[in-house]
Amino acid sequence: MFIDSHCHLNFPEFKDDLEQALKRANDLGVQGFLTINTRLSESIDLQRIADTYPNVACTVGVHPHDAKDYDNATLKDEILGLAKHPKVVGIGETGLDYFYEHSPREPQIMSFHRHIEVASDRNLPLVIHTRDADADTIAVLDDHRDNAKGVFHCFSGTLNLCKKALDRGFYISISGIVTFKKAENVHAVAKYAPLDRLLVETDAPYLAPIPHRGKRNEPAFVVHTAEYIAELRGIPLPALAEATTANFFNLFTKTKEFFA
Repeated sequence: MFIDSHCHLNFPEFKDDLEQALKRANDLGVQGFLTINTRLSESIDLQRIADTYPNVACTVGVHPHDAKDYDNATLKDEILGLAKHPKVVGIGETGLDYFYEHSPREPQIMSFHRHIEVASDRNLPLVIHTRDADADTIAVLDDHRDNAKGVFHCFSGTLNLCKKALDRGFYISISGIVTFKKAENVHAVAKYAPLDRLLVETDAPYLAPIPHRGKRNEPAFVVHTAEYIAELRGIPLPALAEATTANFFNLFTKTKEFFA
């Protein structure tokens, strides 16, 4: 059994065939899906999808790209309200992106703080996006050292960042990037991270793994990512599947209430 721990099932790419895409994943042993919020205006649609499919859960949060569009004074209360839905199992995706910097850094940092506060209040894990912002990401988390837990999703950073995340109790989620030949840093992280702290994801519809690179990604393709990681680590695929699924349930504990 596999879990796609990070996908975007509400995105337009799945408008015409979401049910078929989930069935294709089910047929390959992908039995659970966490669909991730990037803008609060998406929340109702995400919750509708989660209510429709028993093995889909969702998060609530604002991507760092969009942090500038929200009022920091009211953001926490807005997220808290949306997080009351029973199938909201995490907060995010949140974090810092200094590569694209679609939002200025200060709104990103303030938004990140608000998300951590909500996660602490609701006792839910964070889904963290970080790119070219290692120092500030760790600094913000250290401001909440006793309250922050969660996962660094679609990990593409350095081994040093991986170690700092692990030292602070976070999980590491690996996407299809690991199958790319030049992604040597991700290869290193996928081999280094303890097996009991690894998750797998697609980030669908983005970042399809080889042999589907360049096409629309979908949850079924998480199996290719898992196969590649298992080969890198020199372990059987069923062992990786069992570990990453157990890790998902250990982190996103609310999913135990409704996932088969």
